[in-house]
Amino acid sequence: MTRETLMPSILIIGGGLAGLFTALKLAPLPCTVLTPVPLGQGASSAWAQGGVAAAIGEGDSIDSHVQDTLVAGAGLCDEAMVRLMVSEASERILDLLAFGVPFDRDLEGKLVQSREAAHSHHRVVRVRGDMAGRKIMEALITAVRETPSIRVIEGAEATELLTGTDGAIIGARAVKDGRVLRLEASHVVLATGGAGQVFAVTTNPKEAWGSGLAMAYQAGARLVNMEFVQFHPTALDIGRDPAPLATEALRGEGAKLVDRHGERFMPSLHRDAELAPRDVVARGVFASIQAGNGAFLDCREAIGAKFPEMFPTVHAACIAAGIDPVNGLIPIAPAAHYHMGGIAVDADGAAMGVKGLYAVGEVAHTGVHGANRLASNSLLEAVVFGARVAEALKGVEAGTVQMQDDGPAQPAPADDAAFFQRIRHLMQAQCAVLRDAKGLQAALGEIAPCRERLGHAGALARIASLMVEAALSREESRGGHSRTDFLASWPDKVWSIQQRGSGLRVERLSGP
Repeated sequence: MTRETLMPSILIIGGGLAGLFTALKLAPLPCTVLTPVPLGQGASSAWAQGGVAAAIGEGDSIDSHVQDTLVAGAGLCDEAMVRLMVSEASERILDLLAFGVPFDRDLEGKLVQSREAAHSHHRVVRVRGDMAGRKIMEALITAVRETPSIRVIEGAEATELLTGTDGAIIGARAVKDGRVLRLEASHVVLATGGAGQVFAVTTNPKEAWGSGLAMAYQAGARLVNMEFVQFHPTALDIGRDPAPLATEALRGEGAKLVDRHGERFMPSLHRDAELAPRDVVARGVFASIQAGNGAFLDCREAIGAKFPEMFPTVHAACIAAGIDPVNGLIPIAPAAHYHMGGIAVDADGAAMGVKGLYAVGEVAHTGVHGANRLASNSLLEAVVFGARVAEALKGVEAGTVQMQDDGPAQPAPADDAAFFQRIRHLMQAQCAVLRDAKGLQAALGEIAPCRERLGHAGALARIASLMVEAALSREESRGGHSRTDFLASWPDKVWSIQQRGSGLRVERLSGP
């Protein structure tokens, strides 16, 4: 089949915020949304606790939001794309309100905004403290169910993008109920989320292992900045996979980071202490744990008895793990949380190198996050660029995505699950918060020969090897990429990371 003989149609792969928002903004243009699990399950968006960053408060400004984003991004943000995103934030907040998202309001009816790390103002709109992602997704799912132009196919996992003889998109293959489905589409929007499950310790759902990246790469798309992985500094250290998240808003409300002796360790590392950029805090937490001192969130004084009401999601996770966050300390550890790299796209979400392919959300690389994402800019990016993708596709005279049964799916290799876990633990050991050439080369030596395996493990090996190769190539420390053999070089060699016996010592040398 060639693109010329293909009926125009739009297929969205992914049922998280980015995919559903794009579908809603496309209406009444027909589209099909493909998701491996029921809507609302398996999407990182639903787990987001902070909210949506938007410079709409008194005293705040677009320029200030842009500046905060650029500083957090450690010199690698695309400033034009950042300004575009921040400038369209207020319109997208209005969209979310129109779709029924119940953002918190004060007694005067104004949106309540909280402050998170590396923000200079209170600019994060939220829902019941830490329930933004869940409530946003509930509202969008309801809206999608009520929109006739959106067809949702649940329980179907996309495995491959299909291209014609000219390399342009002509559809995708997916597996549903043990059968292979061939879906014909002239335009495919990847909204598959991130790749946190590449690592053994992550806050991401099990579906977020980089499937969209793997499919795009095989189709000829360009992947960039693969080395930049953001480790959230305050995942609950309770042995669960994925690890529950303790939102950054806790520190925004005044919670402190302490070691097992009750001593704070962030004030000596950054002028903003607990509200330093996430990569800085993650290194501080990691170093405290490696030194044998542990790391804990102390919310007793700042939040105390108000915890259950202010942060019900975190409170429930703590109680389920036998932790009393009102009167005790919360054990934490850094966990793979967000991937700043992804499919290179333009301002309208069009993937570079593959005609008819678009990407939106965490799977895309728009350039707005640079080397380190600013807190709560992720949901903002999803809705801003979701709307832009929809606008770019409004000229398509789309019909219904055609499907056909291609027969029974090939079973995964018997050792697929075990191999998947082996890669995750290898990446956690050699390519996580701190890295060096020796460890990266050892990881690559084990992973690279496995890239041609069939099944999820083979696709995971391809994504992991690309991350490791990129990390080896970037011989500096910047943002979420920290090399102990190349001390931090932006800005002004701020960080010294050194081995000290069985632990690590992290020191601030200069800079802010």
